[in-house]
Amino acid sequence: MNSFWEKESLLHFDVIIIGGGITGISAAITVKEKSPSTSVAIFEAGSFHSGATTKNAGFACFGSITELLDDEQSMGTSKMLDLVEKRWNGLKKLIKRIGESNLDYHNYGGFELLFHPIDQAEIDRINQLLFPIFNQPVFSIKNQLIQQFGFDPRRVKQIIANPFEGQLDSGKMMNQLLRIAGSLDIRIFTNTMVNEIKSNVVETEAASYTCNQTVICTNAFTKQLLPTYELDLIPGRGQVLITKPIQNLKFKGVFHYDNGYFYFRNIGNRVLFGGGRNLAMKEEETTIIDLNFSIQNKLLEDLHSIILPSTPFEIDYQWAGIMAFGKDKYPIVKRINNQQTLAVKLGGMGIALGSLIGEEIAELTLEKIST
Repeated sequence: MNSFWEKESLLHFDVIIIGGGITGISAAITVKEKSPSTSVAIFEAGSFHSGATTKNAGFACFGSITELLDDEQSMGTSKMLDLVEKRWNGLKKLIKRIGESNLDYHNYGGFELLFHPIDQAEIDRINQLLFPIFNQPVFSIKNQLIQQFGFDPRRVKQIIANPFEGQLDSGKMMNQLLRIAGSLDIRIFTNTMVNEIKSNVVETEAASYTCNQTVICTNAFTKQLLPTYELDLIPGRGQVLITKPIQNLKFKGVFHYDNGYFYFRNIGNRVLFGGGRNLAMKEEETTIIDLNFSIQNKLLEDLHSIILPSTPFEIDYQWAGIMAFGKDKYPIVKRINNQQTLAVKLGGMGIALGSLIGEEIAELTLEKIST
């Protein structure tokens, strides 16, 4: 039983955002920046962020060359380029909002390890397509790095470098976003599971809240909230591990191979390594956050045989996070009805897309607040 005061001041908000990851919190910040008098609350199911925002690898990237070639094949050239531009603009927004030092951002570059080389003509073609976005060539062959970085030259036949990509600390990123949200008087409810959305009512396990607009930023978990709504959205679990500090680690940067399905980076003198979802695609189409030991063993095997073939190392710990995919990687940003909007399916590129998609869904939401 709630009082008048509770219903008026504690259980009603102009905007309720479901999902406290990078998209949801970026949307909340944008709403308050553009409309300071609008009251905003975020409901997050976990203590931190349930999906991928603080479980990811901290890559500030927009796609390796083989990923972009795959995207071009599945989506077409125009849509692939539009998505690259969205990712790039999203990264710039994130860095501008938080600052490089607060993100612990380092522009060491991005690199793709290839077991079968790509022709220079194909690299030139992609560079030409990307030139209007970056105003200089993006990809170049740097095979001298195979030996310099200590990779196995019997497996790695080519390295393609990208000077625009970098790395950041996902935990520091979220701390800064939370700090900004707090300064804007955004209410954040953690450990708050939303059971149902009915018109302007958001039902949680603890209470019923009302709002003028609901924004759904639950990514891979969205079908649990909207079971009857047709969505091109499939969860994808990502496996990750991190080594203990390694003496004289030879490389810095963000790295991909196998069309982007495997990825690794340095964190100081540790190696963070993740991926392998393509080895058990159906099995990894799940929202259960758990380890897949066959994939974790493959990561360990590749660390030994490809990445650190002559360097002793120990694993410190392992974890998993949940991403969202679909028939293509293009995000879903749309209005469902007069009171609900949706921003999901970031295709494993939440760091790159979250700030921009959050801004887009905030603007869509504010159209109804101001009318």
